[in-house]
Amino acid sequence: MEFQVKFAINEKIFLRNPESSEVGKVMVKSAIDLIYELGFEQFTFKKLAIEINSTEATIYRYFENKHRLLLYILNWYWCYMEFLVMIKLENIVDKKEQLKIIVHLLTHEFAESTNQFDYNKKYLNQIVISESSKTYLVKDVAEINKDEVFKPYKDLCAKIAEVISSYNPAYKYPRSLSTTLIETAHHQQFFSVNLPKLTDISTLTKPNFTSGFIEDLLFHAIG
Repeated sequence: MEFQVKFAINEKIFLRNPESSEVGKVMVKSAIDLIYELGFEQFTFKKLAIEINSTEATIYRYFENKHRLLLYILNWYWCYMEFLVMIKLENIVDKKEQLKIIVHLLTHEFAESTNQFDYNKKYLNQIVISESSKTYLVKDVAEINKDEVFKPYKDLCAKIAEVISSYNPAYKYPRSLSTTLIETAHHQQFFSVNLPKLTDISTLTKPNFTSGFIEDLLFHAIG
């Protein structure tokens, strides 16, 4: 099931809101496709301009640099993830089941988008796994953080922490555990494909390896 949704992205990230024009919308959609295909290091505004049949100057009217464009894409994704968590948990009363649903969302890729005007959520998911740490593992992260550009990520972590606390109110580290679950899910998904000897993946566990590991980690931590 695909959701057609829009989110208010922090205005400090962009120079001009890409949602305000068709060029901007195509720009972000094509950037997602290119970053997935090339990787963030090889992605450039020059290549994006060729892809959308435009100019680098046009892209620079929307984003100061490619780091800001990646931040925009990730902000959209974290908003989307929080939206999914709220939707999926809406009618679930059992707290353990809620946590299992969250683990599933964190560890299973989305279906590839079939709507030519929609962001490809399968590609988005893979970009988050392989590229998201490049937005905050930087020397000037404290300065960047002053603009609250990581708020959607923090909001998602807070939501997961809230469910952890409702399951076990005595657990002392719900926010730390929520970020650990997210980041570990990313690492294990990346390692299991690219560096499998850093994991315990096997032919038998391959389809559900990461979810099984994350669920085991979670419930051993909170009891």
